[in-house]
Parts: sequence; C-alpha cells; structure tokens
Amino acid sequence: MKLITYQSETGPRAAALIDDGRCVDLNRADPRLPACIKALLALGPDAMARSAEAIRRGQPMSIAPNQRVPLIPSPEKVICIGLNYSDHARETGVAPPPAPVVFNKFPTAVSAHLRPIVLPSVSSEVDYEAELVVVIGRGGRNISQAAARSHIAGYCCGNDVSARDWQMRKPGGQWLLGKSFDTFAPIGPQLVTADEVPEPGKLGIELRLNGQVMQHSNTSNLIFSVEELIAYVSTVCTLSPGDLLFTGTPGGVGFARKPPVFLKPGDVVEVEIERLGTLCNTVTAAAE
Repeated sequence: MKLITYQSETGPRAAALIDDGRCVDLNRADPRLPACIKALLALGPDAMARSAEAIRRGQPMSIAPNQRVPLIPSPEKVICIGLNYSDHARETGVAPPPAPVVFNKFPTAVSAHLRPIVLPSVSSEVDYEAELVVVIGRGGRNISQAAARSHIAGYCCGNDVSARDWQMRKPGGQWLLGKSFDTFAPIGPQLVTADEVPEPGKLGIELRLNGQVMQHSNTSNLIFSVEELIAYVSTVCTLSPGDLLFTGTPGGVGFARKPPVFLKPGDVVEVEIERLGTLCNTVTAAAE
C-alpha cells in the first residue's frame, strides 16, 4: 500500500494512492480509520488490512501538487544516522564508526515531494544526501533487533539537506542547526508499507542533480542495518508512531567532490530508491 497526506479544507488527511495516480481518503471510505496518518500507523497491521478494504470501496479523487504535504506532518522525532556507508565515511576522511553516529533534525525541517528546498541566505554551502527513511508504526523502547521489523510501518525516500558551513565551521560544529533549516528534510513521494518492502537492506538508491547521477549505491552497503539502528536508538528513547529514521547517505555528496558541488536556485534534485519511487524537489532562494 502507498500512503500520502494531503491538505484538505479541514486539515491534513491520510489517503492511499491507487494505480491511476488518484487517491482514496481512508477515513471517508471507512470512518473507523483515523484521518491522521500517525494515528493510522499506530493501529498496526489491523488498520492496514481495513485500509485495503477501504481502498476497494472508496471514491477515488485527484489532488493537486500543492495539496501534497509531508507524509508525516509534525513527526515527534526526526532521527538521523551519520557515516552509515563506508564510502561516505572514507570521502569525509574518517574511519567507519564502531557504533551508529546519531543526530537529529527539528521536525519543522520536514517537507514534501514537489515542494521546494529553500536555500537560506545565511548559508552558501547547501548539500544533498539521498537516504532511505524508515517510518515507525508501533512505538516502543528497548526494541530487540529480532522485533525491530514489527515496529516499522513503512519506508520512503529522503534527502538529508545540509548546510555544510554551519555543520562544520560554526563553533563546536552545529550539526543540529546545519541540518534543520526549514525544508531541509524532504520525504516522499509516498510511504510504502512494510509488507511491500520485504528486504529494506537490498534496495538500489540514487540521487540525480539536474539529471546527472551524483550518488549511486544499494542499502546492502549500510554499515548498520535498519534493525540494528532501531534497536540502538530505542535503548535511549521511546520510539513513537510516525517517527522518522534517516538511515544515512552513500558516497558522492557535494562537499566531498573536487571542486565541491553545492545546491543553487533552479536545481532539481531527485532521490530514487527501488520499490519506493522518486522524491523530486526544486531548489529556490529564500525570499528577501
């Protein structure tokens, strides 16, 4: 199943995409299903089965691109993993880490498919990072690796947009701020439910900038698997429905190239992951 969130007159609502590109509002097709996607994911597999029936009997509708909002509006947590591909670790000049490197983004950074990445006026070194994003369904704490898959609602493409000058050269290294400008965490184009992705550790991943391939890899190259990451992070904090876990980026990022490549107004960035679709965002300058 492929889920999105769209903006209605009454606020964000969960919908399922169908083959012709239209969608079905799940709550309108079955009032027992929540209109909020986080509440829907929290209900687990039973809600997914009920959603499949709602799709069959619901009224298909079309939505405009400007009705697309983030798949998970206002997630409680946006957890990110750094240096999780060995080639990316090498290009940054460090050894692959012995344990996951964890940081986060503010939830206000989360954006949607077809929405612009806005370059802040206070940064001149904004970079791209293609990533597999895990969306938590059933929450929990101290989750074992063996149980981790049962806590995953689905997957989507993500772009861990990063202001490298803030991340690397501000006092102390401002990872949080450098990663958290508004629009710096686009996700999409849809949430593909976990049952349709039997092997999240075997997915091709690619980023194209204006049509040119900049990153090309496979999630089989992750240093720490999706299951290991969920187990590791959940020893520290309780995971909640709708939490986002960015799993790391492969080599080929802009700042490590010679000469460096940074995003500029007019660029088009595409993140494509096997089975998950293509997340597309244009780049624009911040309004004066």
